[in-house]
Amino acid sequence: MAMLGKRRPARQRTGVSGLQRRGGDAPAAATAAAEATVVIERLAHDGRGVAHAASGKTLFVEGALPGERVEVAVHRTRKRYDEAHVRELLEPAAERAEPPCLHYGQCGGCDLQHLAVEAQREHKRTVLVELLQREGLELAEPPELLAGEALGYRRRARLGVKVDAQGRVHLGFRARHASRLIDIETCQVLQPDLSALLEPLRELLAGLEAPRLVGHLELVASATHRVVVVRQLRDNRADRHRWQAFGQAHGVGVARLLGREAPSLEWLGEAPALDYRLPGGDAELELGFAPGDFIQVNDQINRALVATARQWLAPVAGQRVLDLFAGIGNFGLPLALDGAVVTAAEGSPAMVARLQHNARRNGLDIEAQQLDLNDQVAVAQLLARLAPEAVVLDPPRDGADAVCRALIERPVARLVYIACDPATLARDAARLVHGGYRLTRVAVADMFVHTSHLESLLLLEYGATRPSSQGA
Repeated sequence: MAMLGKRRPARQRTGVSGLQRRGGDAPAAATAAAEATVVIERLAHDGRGVAHAASGKTLFVEGALPGERVEVAVHRTRKRYDEAHVRELLEPAAERAEPPCLHYGQCGGCDLQHLAVEAQREHKRTVLVELLQREGLELAEPPELLAGEALGYRRRARLGVKVDAQGRVHLGFRARHASRLIDIETCQVLQPDLSALLEPLRELLAGLEAPRLVGHLELVASATHRVVVVRQLRDNRADRHRWQAFGQAHGVGVARLLGREAPSLEWLGEAPALDYRLPGGDAELELGFAPGDFIQVNDQINRALVATARQWLAPVAGQRVLDLFAGIGNFGLPLALDGAVVTAAEGSPAMVARLQHNARRNGLDIEAQQLDLNDQVAVAQLLARLAPEAVVLDPPRDGADAVCRALIERPVARLVYIACDPATLARDAARLVHGGYRLTRVAVADMFVHTSHLESLLLLEYGATRPSSQGA
């Protein structure tokens, strides 16, 4: 028997980094649990290995891969299953890879680094297929895959800041399943010019007069600028000058979000022009954004998403397209550049204003309006007024239930649905298929390499007669 968090005396290991360190992150409230040797059967949707104890109880094992024989220790016991971590890797899988990040096993992000990238992507395709099958939707062909670089892809990240009881300042990401911060020296998935700011930022924070006023930092890279956004509870004059000097010394824009309930944005110096570029038609679009606006973290995959949506919809000049959850125009503006007559609807008035500005900036004429997209009646009225031939929607994680109900009431010929949560996507897709649509194209976009998160795209057609994927 081994008590939670206890370590055995050192012995010969396999050399696989990160696995043994995970045991130290087990919750303090967990009870004692037996060590056991198991064979991992498959991966759960969240990337944990699945095995069965001798009793038959299901085990979810962090850091383990299908086919591996591992010695595990349970750190959390539940009624129907237990959660465990690897004590020792006895027989590794062929798909096991050396994690590229020195913080693997401690930092709560990028928890699939031990799995080869191609295997990660195949796992994500399997997850989407299984979730669709649970809703009664069978695919005739595997989902298409949109993939890019495995490292250096993130153009934005939020880092926590904490001052401990000894006055030491910590800058980093949360530990897995814990609230404590892991100090991050370098981040392999951040764009290199953002990762290079981590150590200078740590030094600056350590020299602030009031570091406890800083809640977190956000790093953002646009096409031409780097930005640090400081979330600060209230002003400190001396630290304000320190942040301003940091921006000048490192060639970055610095903004502060001041206040607790309704923070106001203040630039320390001239506000840089933040934008990113998208191909569209024979030109390139420039989409401006501000700190706090939603943009996809992976520029390469975002371009692939937009290109796929354009290809699937293939709008002709004058075709009416409705862009729902339109944001700053990520999908609607490229479609307008292709010649579509685009109407955009978005819940945030600030995003509507930004979209209108981006349309004018690129010489495009788009009708944009603020609309509660959780209001089925309002969406149905918009569909009735516009009679669009195609719809593109990119909702938040909780999906687009009201929009889907309205689209069944007022069908459109083609619908592209982009989702960051495959479970809600599968739920909404099933509703649409049962309402008369057919699922004709499916793709998985590897937006967050080395994590279990995935982005998905579906093309649904109303009354389609030549499906490559079929709904039950």
